[in-house]
Amino acid sequence: MSRRHRIVALLNPPQSPFELACAAEVFATAHPDLPAHYDFRICAETPGPLPTTIGYPMLVESGLSALTDADTVLVPGWQPPGAAVSAEVLAALRAAHGRGARVVAICTGAFVLAQAGLLDGRRATTHWRRTAQLAAAFPNVIVDRDVLYVDHGDVATSAGSGAGIDLCLHLVRTDHGAGHAAQIARSMVLPPHREGSQLQYAGRPTPARTDESLAPLLDWATDRLGTPLTLNRLAEHAGVSSRTLARRFAEQLGISPWQWLLTRRIEAARTLLEQTDLPVDVIAGRVGLGTAVALRRHFRTHLGTTPGAYRRTFGESRTDH
Repeated sequence: MSRRHRIVALLNPPQSPFELACAAEVFATAHPDLPAHYDFRICAETPGPLPTTIGYPMLVESGLSALTDADTVLVPGWQPPGAAVSAEVLAALRAAHGRGARVVAICTGAFVLAQAGLLDGRRATTHWRRTAQLAAAFPNVIVDRDVLYVDHGDVATSAGSGAGIDLCLHLVRTDHGAGHAAQIARSMVLPPHREGSQLQYAGRPTPARTDESLAPLLDWATDRLGTPLTLNRLAEHAGVSSRTLARRFAEQLGISPWQWLLTRRIEAARTLLEQTDLPVDVIAGRVGLGTAVALRRHFRTHLGTTPGAYRRTFGESRTDH
């Protein structure tokens, strides 16, 4: 069995405990029914007691040298956003990225990656309140103001704290498959997957009324992915018009019903590829994608791979899975 993937979180005073805890809950919390794939450590430029945003200090024992053997460097927020980052920190981040480490920012951590030059010419995001500031300060960064997260493989950024959880689960999904990530999400009582392209916030500022919530419909549809689920059928089950249903999807999820449904079907296919030996054409039918050709097309478009290659990578027959 290969060694665990080393994740080192780079902290800065005053550190937000919540943003750090979001990542730690995904990567560091032990689950008795799941294999442990990650080692999680924290470090800071100056080890010792480190102030937090809520008043108490946090003891950090490791300095920047901890980044030298990290497989993933995580920057869980940075206060104040846009403040100058020391040359030593920037050099350590560039060195880690240069030797192949994945560098990930949650929320305002994107400002640090931008100062290090790791986002030049690339799409990135941060908390919606700070996107204009990020764009103005770093004109070479292509700031996407609406999405939950952006992942380039070697560098990734997320919006606010909740989106940081989505990004961390996405990274687990990339590393160890959809089934493993879904089990962690289930333990955290969270949805198993939110696409990075979903909007950071709903179109209207007030929460939807209980009788307008999409949750019951989403549960109903998830249990019937292998059946024809047209917009009209979804609207009929929800007891609203097709136009009203489309509007609610846009307001509450930031995507169309078709986009949501396609994502769920791809996720269901990933899980079946990981956990069963079913032929690809059978899986395509079970998740409502029709044919093996259609399933392969969607995998290539959305995941950049084929169902067969995905199964070879994440299938449960792997000795280290």
